Amino acid sequence: MSLAGGSGFLGESLARFLLKKSYKVIILSRKPTRSENGLRYVQWDGQQIGEWSAEVDGSYAVINFTGKSMNCIYTKKNRQEIVSSRLDSVKVLREAVKQCGSPPQVLIQAGSLAIFGDTALLGDEDSPHGTGFSVGVCKQWEAEFFKEPMYGTRQVLLRIGFALGKNGGALEPLQKLVSLNLGGTVGSGKQYISWLHVDDLNAMFLEAMESDRYSGIYNATGPHPVTNKAFMKTLRKAMGKGWAPPAPSPFVWLGAYTVMRTEPSLALTGRNCVPRRLQENGFQFTYTDLEEALRDLV
Repeated sequence: MSLAGGSGFLGESLARFLLKKSYKVIILSRKPTRSENGLRYVQWDGQQIGEWSAEVDGSYAVINFTGKSMNCIYTKKNRQEIVSSRLDSVKVLREAVKQCGSPPQVLIQAGSLAIFGDTALLGDEDSPHGTGFSVGVCKQWEAEFFKEPMYGTRQVLLRIGFALGKNGGALEPLQKLVSLNLGGTVGSGKQYISWLHVDDLNAMFLEAMESDRYSGIYNATGPHPVTNKAFMKTLRKAMGKGWAPPAPSPFVWLGAYTVMRTEPSLALTGRNCVPRRLQENGFQFTYTDLEEALRDLV
C-alpha cells in the first residue's frame, strides 16, 4: 500500500503500524528514494505524474497525508502553499489512480475537523461548517477529493481531530509547556479539544482500508471531547505537575507570533465533535478516557 506525504508524524506512525500488520508500505515523499527501517521511500513532488505512479498501480490502498502544515503564520505565501499543496496532491493522485491497470481498492484522504470552525456546540459529520481561512481550505479540499467518482476504488475521507501520540505531533508542544510549569488554561479555556489517541487513529485507517462498509466522510476523533481547561488539567496530572498559571488571550497572541511563529487561533479556537459514523460502523475505541490516554503517552 502507498502513503502519500507519509513522512510526517501521523504518516510515519501509521506506516509503522501497518508494517506490524504485514503490509508492504511505500511512502511517497519529496526526499530522495531510499529504503529505511522496513519502509521504501519513493520521491514525488505532489504535483505531477511521474515514475512514482507505478507504485499506485496494483497497490491495495492509497492514503494521502500531503499538505503544508497549518502550524504557521498565515502570510499570503503560506496561505497559497497550504491550499495548493492539498489540492494539487488530490488531483495528481486521482489522475494516477485513473491510469492504473489494477487500481487500488480504496483511496483514503486525511482531512481535518477544522471544517467546523470554532464551535462549542456538539456536532457530528452533518453539522454546519464554520467560517474563516481554515474552514475554506477544508471545504475546497473535500470538494476536490469528491469531485469525480472513482469507479472501482472506494473513497474515504477522515476528518482528523487532535491526535495524541508519543515524541511529536500535537501533544509535544503542550508537554513542553507543562514541563516548564507553564501548562495552564489557554485563553478562556472554554474552547473544545476533540482528541483521540494515535493508536485509535491508526485502527481507523486500517478499518477504512479493509472494510467495504467505509465510504464517504467520517469524523476521526474520540467520543469524548473536553474543554481546553479540562485537557490541560488532565495533562498536568498525568505528568505529575500541579497548578500552572493561565495564559490569557493577549499573551497567547503575543507568544504565538513572536515565539511559536504560528497563528494564535490554533490555540484559542476549538470544536466539539463526535465520531457518529464511526460508531455506527461499530468502531471500537481503545482509549475513551483522556487521563488513561495521556498516561499511556507521557
